[in-house]
Amino acid sequence: MSWFAGAGGCKHRAVRSALCGCALLLGAPFNAQSADFDPDTCTFNGIELKGKVKVVESFPDIKVKVVDSFPDLRVKLKSSFADDCGEWQMVDNFPDFKVKFVHSFPDVKIKMVDSFPGVT
Repeated sequence: MSWFAGAGGCKHRAVRSALCGCALLLGAPFNAQSADFDPDTCTFNGIELKGKVKVVESFPDIKVKVVDSFPDLRVKLKSSFADDCGEWQMVDNFPDFKVKFVHSFPDVKIKMVDSFPGVT
């Protein structure tokens, strides 16, 4: 006899409800990450996505994934005066924010462009 049998299948419904509840709770942190990007102000957690950027391997301010389609932000690399949304100047010292390039679970998805940087 199955362990689900008896009491009209109540155990089966209870297990299914518990599993669904756990799945929803585990998925919540991943959905919350994308909510921190604000396209209206071009910020992530209050960090303006423009200016001097340093690439790091640990303790980044933002985890970034480079994509070809459906980016959150189009980024243009500049050698100086990265003053507008999506304009980044790569530096080694005194960055405005630090990024780590990742393959999964990014905070922000970007596309590298030669013109028209900013929010898509």
